Amino acid sequence: MKKVISTQQAPAAIGPYSQAIQVGNLVYTSGQIPIDPSTGFLVEGGIKEQTRQSLLNVKAILEEAGLTMGNVVKTTVFMADMNDFADMNAVYASFFTEPYPARSAVAVKTLPKGALVEIEVIAFQ
Repeated sequence: MKKVISTQQAPAAIGPYSQAIQVGNLVYTSGQIPIDPSTGFLVEGGIKEQTRQSLLNVKAILEEAGLTMGNVVKTTVFMADMNDFADMNAVYASFFTEPYPARSAVAVKTLPKGALVEIEVIAFQ
C-alpha cells in the first residue's frame, strides 16, 4: 500500500505528482528544485544557494515522514551545468555523513522554472 507524504515546509507540487510516496519501508521523494516554500519562488544566488534550498526541501519532506537525511540510501542530482559540480558537491556534503548514500549526478538541458539543480532521494525507515 502506498502512502502520500506531504508538508507545507516544502514547495507544493507544481503538477500531477506527490512530494513523496512511501511504500513499505521506503520513501521516494519527487525531485526538489530550490523553491523557498515561504515565498513560492526560486531562491536567489547561484548553485550553492540552490543546492542548499533543494536539500532543505528534501529534508522537510523526510521529516514529515519521520526520517532524517541519515535515512537516505540513494540520491539523484540533476544539474543544468556540470561545471557547477564542485560547488554543488561542497554544499551536498554538509547534509550527509558517512556512510554516504549512493548517488548519481547528471547534467540536463533545462530544469523546471530555470533552476540550476534538482535533487530526489530514496530513504528507508
